[in-house]
Amino acid sequence: MTTTDTNAIVIAPFVPPSAPHGPDAAELHELVALDNAVCLSDSGGDHLRQTAEEMLPGWLDQADRLRRGFIARRGGRLVGALLMGFAAETGSVAGEFDLLIEPGQWGQGIEDALLDVGEAEARALGRTSLQAWSLHPVAEDAEPYVPRTGWGRATRTDLARFLASRGYELEQVERNSGFDLRNSLEIATAAYARAEAAAGDDYRVVAWTLPTPAELRAGFAAILSRLATDVPSGDLVIDEEAWDEGRVLRREARLAAAGSLVSVAAVEHVPSGALVAYNELLIGEDRSGVTHQYGTLVAKEHRGHRLGMLVKAANLLRWRELAPQSPQVSTFNAEENRPMLDINEAIGFVPLSYAAAWQRALV
Repeated sequence: MTTTDTNAIVIAPFVPPSAPHGPDAAELHELVALDNAVCLSDSGGDHLRQTAEEMLPGWLDQADRLRRGFIARRGGRLVGALLMGFAAETGSVAGEFDLLIEPGQWGQGIEDALLDVGEAEARALGRTSLQAWSLHPVAEDAEPYVPRTGWGRATRTDLARFLASRGYELEQVERNSGFDLRNSLEIATAAYARAEAAAGDDYRVVAWTLPTPAELRAGFAAILSRLATDVPSGDLVIDEEAWDEGRVLRREARLAAAGSLVSVAAVEHVPSGALVAYNELLIGEDRSGVTHQYGTLVAKEHRGHRLGMLVKAANLLRWRELAPQSPQVSTFNAEENRPMLDINEAIGFVPLSYAAAWQRALV
């Protein structure tokens, strides 16, 4: 598309490069810079920063999750982007997107142009529900948005106002909590001992650093499949995910390609041999950066045995040895997930920011 109007907004699909530092990777780096700038501006902190190496693998391997991206430019300069994700399973009905607008560029039509394209793409893929997440700082707001769950609050950021104006409803608020890894782990050590005693002989901790041992892959796939449906999600439309050993291997290949170090602490139910809880910690190629908790889950039928505390404390203690330079762990939990927040608070996690989930039915 050509135009002589330097103020015109030009939108084109994002085409991922073959490698993070190849001759065709310039737009990827622009996109990463925009994403980091938006996260810093909206969350109030720099703990959600990512690199091109971390972003790219998910775009190159779309066997399990479809991705679509759209880039907005004005006068040749990248000023916004819409990044979309869709479950690849047949019959899936939901889609997600991140809307990134360069700070200071709101209200100039960029956001509307991108979302129009994104909603059309979702409809073309047969999706009937579209969802987005907005980031929010730890701050007071005289008139915050209140989610339909009734738990948590979201400040009135530019993105939140825009989504509300486009008919998206606030469904849920998540708390982004941080744990200072430079502090003593005495609390976590004591919490682990108490949780282990409460769990009893029917449960035992197993831990590994990716790649997952072959004998554990099937069990790990089974517990990973439940993360989409067993965690609190309010009225968000959630597609079930099909996991098997092949999907575990593909996921781990993507994480390895990003240079990530990943530790898993899981709980085995001794009588059945099933993995019934897990916690996952991940850090990028820069081992002095922030650690991210990718998931914590206790299978519904095994709750009430302090397994959440057991896997979380076990992995924190293990992580000190694996990534001693990392200063902080960042994790997200639904505000209504009081049991998991109780665990976080007891160990020493504190709020860093908030994330709000918005949803709109596509008709």
